[in-house]
Amino acid sequence: MQRLRPLPVTSAVHIARAESYDAPLAEILAAQFAHFREVCPLAGKRVVLKPNLVEYRPNRVINTDPRVIDAVITLCKKEGAAEIIVAEGPGHWRNVHFLARESGLAAVLEKHSVRFVDINHDEPVKMLNFGRLTKLDHLYMSRTVVTADVLISLPKLKTHHWAGVTLSLKNLFGTLPGICYGWPKNELHWRGIPNSIVDIACTRPPNLAIVDGITGMEGDGPLHGTAKHVGALVMGIDPVAVDSTCARIMGIPPERIPTLVFAAAKRVGRLAEAEIPQLGEPISALATKFALPPLVERELLPVPQLSAGR
Repeated sequence: MQRLRPLPVTSAVHIARAESYDAPLAEILAAQFAHFREVCPLAGKRVVLKPNLVEYRPNRVINTDPRVIDAVITLCKKEGAAEIIVAEGPGHWRNVHFLARESGLAAVLEKHSVRFVDINHDEPVKMLNFGRLTKLDHLYMSRTVVTADVLISLPKLKTHHWAGVTLSLKNLFGTLPGICYGWPKNELHWRGIPNSIVDIACTRPPNLAIVDGITGMEGDGPLHGTAKHVGALVMGIDPVAVDSTCARIMGIPPERIPTLVFAAAKRVGRLAEAEIPQLGEPISALATKFALPPLVERELLPVPQLSAGR
């Protein structure tokens, strides 16, 4: 008999208030991480940070802000990480080093003497696909990612025209090399974005998720939307719980997001609000209604109906 996948040991999610990128982000993150250190220690670990680095467009809030990445690197150093690597495999741009430079990430990496890995051209590792929603038997993943002791997903809080939202789980799309899946990861798009995301999460889930929700993007995300200030950093080790909490902050029912529903069904994490202990600020304190992308309704699940008599 097949054993059930073990759920994350805790689905607690911490929401911290961070009004701007000039706030003491490293201190805020350190206070958040104190709640997760025991279950996700960084001391002596090889830590890989996976930001959301999609495209560079001036005056657009597309990518994880480099000041948040700077603060996460500072956190990892203070926690005694043995090695810190930043890695990304954008689906659109092949010259990722240009993207890193123009976005401001390269200056942060130089400041901390942290190595950058272009996942699109990293050595592929053939992994048994534990999700199988795509019906692929195996996934080819980045060796840098699969050999990390701790993988940290660092997305930007955004809506997405196909996925509804793009958060710590959707951010995993960039952990598969373009040399295997094309640009923009064509094979995975053909097999369904939610299916692909869940397969990746089942095969190599992140150990920690930290969402840059200081300024997010609403509307026609992930590239063409408009900036939306929320003033939050969201952290947890359960990516489904983190993303569900972020969706609730955005005023989007997570029960309508296929990725989150499928991931919860595969026991990647917990979806129900009653099963997610809330730390730090309550959702209501930072809840900010996000405009949805045009035509996204056809990609979402139906509105959950309350049972009769309730």
